[in-house]
Amino acid sequence: MRIVAGEFKGRQLKAPTWEGLRPTSDRLRETLFNVLGASVRGARVLDGYAGTGAIGIEALSRGAAHVTFVERDPRAVRLIEENLARVVSGTPAARERYAIIRAGFADAARRTSGGFEIVVLDPPYSEEAVKDALDAAARITGPATRLVIEHAKRYSPPEHAGLRLLRTIVSGDSALSFFGAADEG
Repeated sequence: MRIVAGEFKGRQLKAPTWEGLRPTSDRLRETLFNVLGASVRGARVLDGYAGTGAIGIEALSRGAAHVTFVERDPRAVRLIEENLARVVSGTPAARERYAIIRAGFADAARRTSGGFEIVVLDPPYSEEAVKDALDAAARITGPATRLVIEHAKRYSPPEHAGLRLLRTIVSGDSALSFFGAADEG
């Protein structure tokens, strides 16, 4: 795994050494950030179900003002910390641009005030986990928030009354569904 573009382009990330953590591939991350484009620069980003931290670190590399990583597994939190240390070493200002919350995503969403322009979620690949993640995320999304959820392509894009599906992109076994506010024109 590596950072695809931006300030930290090419820097290697450490992968998990245990089963059960499915990092987003470099290719799918590149697709995600190509779609988000310039909206990442200066944005407050939330990387939910952060795992290795690759999505949030990619956002930092591409100029996000601040990234909040949310992860409940203590091994993954340590991995995020290690990956951040590898990537931002020598860039002291970057250390001020992120925070890590060790909690389940639903709990973290209840405790945060929101204010994110971009929320990216990569929950386990089950329909129930995706629905639960979307329900929790709806609490922290505002009218200008872009919400992206990664899910298995075998499932239809999730639905939520407060959010409008903008597009879905399929790559391999994965899909990225992009949402905006339901009342957004």
